[in-house]
Amino acid sequence: MPWLGLGVWQIPPSRTVAAVTEAFRIGYRHVDTAAIYGNEREVGMAVRESGLSREEIFVTTKVPSGVLRHTRKAFEESLERLGLEYVDLYLIHYPGAGRAAAWDTLVDLQKEGRAKAIGVSNYTVRHLKELMAASKTVPAVNQVEFSPFLYQRELLEFCRSKGIQLEAYSPLARGLKLRDRTLTAVAAKQRRTAAQVMLRWAVQRECVVIPKSARPERMEENASLFEFSLTEDEMRRLDSLDEGFRTCWDPSDEP
Repeated sequence: MPWLGLGVWQIPPSRTVAAVTEAFRIGYRHVDTAAIYGNEREVGMAVRESGLSREEIFVTTKVPSGVLRHTRKAFEESLERLGLEYVDLYLIHYPGAGRAAAWDTLVDLQKEGRAKAIGVSNYTVRHLKELMAASKTVPAVNQVEFSPFLYQRELLEFCRSKGIQLEAYSPLARGLKLRDRTLTAVAAKQRRTAAQVMLRWAVQRECVVIPKSARPERMEENASLFEFSLTEDEMRRLDSLDEGFRTCWDPSDEP
C-alpha cells in the first residue's frame, strides 16, 4: 500500500478521469474512492486506460454504511462500476448498523480474492475492540481524519499495537490551517510549503495519506513529501498543534 494516494472525494465525475490520469503521470499509484463519491466509474476508466499494469495500481473503495446489510450486493455494484476484477482494499465507510455482519462479508470477499485487503473507516478504539471481539480477522486499515490539528494519538497507538495501518483522510485539514504560525515557521525553515509539512508529519507518524486535489501543481507539490524529513523537535512542535479540529464528523458517539 503506497504511503501517498490520491483522494477523489468531491472531485466531480466530469473531472475525475483527468485528475487520476494526471496523478498517474506524476507518479501516484494509489487511488481512494467510495461508492458514495459517485466517481467509481471514472476512477476505473482511468485505471484501465493508464497503460500501467493492474498490479502497479492500488485501488480502494468503500461500502456505504447505509447499506451494510447488503454488503455483497454493494461490492458487486462497485466492482461493476470500476470495471475491475478486484480491489486492493475494501472498507466499511463508517460504523453503521449491521457492521458486524458486513465485516463477515468482507472477510468472505477477501478469501475469494476479490478484495485483496479489507478494513474500516471512521472507527474509534471502541469500534475496533468490538470488531475484534467478534472476529478473528483484524482490519488491515483504519481510515480516519488525521492531521497535526487532529492528532489522534490514542487511536494511532492502538492501531499500531494491533497491526492496523492508520490512513489519514483530510490530512491537510481542507487547507483551513495552512496559515498557522507554528506550521508556517516549520515550513519556512524547511523551505517547503505548509501543506508539504503537514503531509510529511503524518507520514513520519507512520500514517498513509490521501490528500484530495484535482490540480496538477498541487498533486506534484504533495508528491514531493518524500524529498525531506522533519526533525524530532519539529515533529514535537507539530504534535502540539492538536486541538481536536475536525473538518468532517466525529464518529465517537456512533452506537
